[in-house]
Amino acid sequence: MTQFLSKLHILFVALKYLSITKILNVLRISFSYVVSRKKLLFYKQVRPFFISIEPADFCQLECPECHVGASKRKQGQTIDFNAFTKTVDELKSTLFHLIFYFQGEPLLNKKLPEMIRYAHRSGIFTSTSTNGQLLNMQTAKALVESGLDKLIVSLDGANQKTYQMYRKGGQIELALRGIENINYWKKELKSKSPFLEIQMVVFRTNEHQIDEMKTLAKKLNVNRLALKSAQLYNFENGHELLTSIDKYARYKMLPNGKYALKNKLHNRCFRLWSGAIVTAKGNILPCCFDKDSSHSFGNIIDTDFNSIIQNSKANSFRTSILTNRKQYEMCRNCTAK
Repeated sequence: MTQFLSKLHILFVALKYLSITKILNVLRISFSYVVSRKKLLFYKQVRPFFISIEPADFCQLECPECHVGASKRKQGQTIDFNAFTKTVDELKSTLFHLIFYFQGEPLLNKKLPEMIRYAHRSGIFTSTSTNGQLLNMQTAKALVESGLDKLIVSLDGANQKTYQMYRKGGQIELALRGIENINYWKKELKSKSPFLEIQMVVFRTNEHQIDEMKTLAKKLNVNRLALKSAQLYNFENGHELLTSIDKYARYKMLPNGKYALKNKLHNRCFRLWSGAIVTAKGNILPCCFDKDSSHSFGNIIDTDFNSIIQNSKANSFRTSILTNRKQYEMCRNCTAK
């Protein structure tokens, strides 16, 4: 399927989740954002139209540029199910998209299909991203039955040798079999969902396999192959994983030999108005670049979501972004415009 057709496909799937209330909320968010940029004000009665919820904050792999993988955190916490349902109930009238992913491996939470089903029945578009190591037949069936709208499987190489250079501890055969399992159950259950996407983060170690990945994607009968740029830590002096293909590199070399983000860092960020992160511990963060939970606005275990997202700490953070975004290290490695 071509990139254009795949985007059109997912657009039609997403449209069924729209409502007048959700459309009006998007308009209010956009208005608030524009006004805030001009006058440093924040319209408090706006809810985000998407959130990312972290089902589990640990992972079985050790990917070097992943905060969880690099720390080798193989045990941790899963999100409280009651806090999750409370948040969905609170936001469902205006929430359009719920992403079941932040840092850990989502499938390590055994209740993930149940959580997806709850959000789906609440009229919310759902997606998740996985390394595919746990996509056995039983789990694949549960995901298809849950009503999941979009599934991303990370596949950073066309063979085990290349794949394991980044997905340390992973087996490409498990990920490939997992994709086949999803397609099997989609056919058996006569389901068009989930929209199935392979995501390849382009590194220097796998850039030579882009054409092979395109062939593999066709063979696996997925809806889309996404080639993504890599977010790298400590990139200023260059990085061994930084791709040589400029199209897929987030960073450029400066005249002094140092590296910097390609895009200019403006004192604004629409993500702070349109979305938020809920960690497995229940903390609400401004965005997915806050890997260390350094800027938590509050916790959904003891406070409702809307009170937190509009509290003085959240509003102060937004105001600070509008005046000096560069003051935050996480923003200095962000591609959001």
